[in-house]
Amino acid sequence: MATHPVLKEDDFELVSEFMQPDAKKRLSLGAAAQDSKAYNIYKNSLGQLILDPVRTVPASELWLYENPKALSSVKQGLKEAAADKTVTRGSFAKFAK
Repeated sequence: MATHPVLKEDDFELVSEFMQPDAKKRLSLGAAAQDSKAYNIYKNSLGQLILDPVRTVPASELWLYENPKALSSVKQGLKEAAADKTVTRGSFAKFAK
């Protein structure tokens, strides 16, 4: 099982065999990278590398991830909405400015 929190799953497949870096130590990831634009790179004592795709959070939304109570509340609300456990309270238009 995973021994490091970055490993969410330990079922890896070989994507490319015997790739060699160019003179500037670069490797082309090609199709293996697909939709990802940024990565955290992890290296162990054996020299094995893990590329973990990451996405950025807008600065205006960072507060949510820095506030565990608020994040937990949002996650709970999303879970309830997915389970169709919502209550309609009518229109709030009269409170809009």
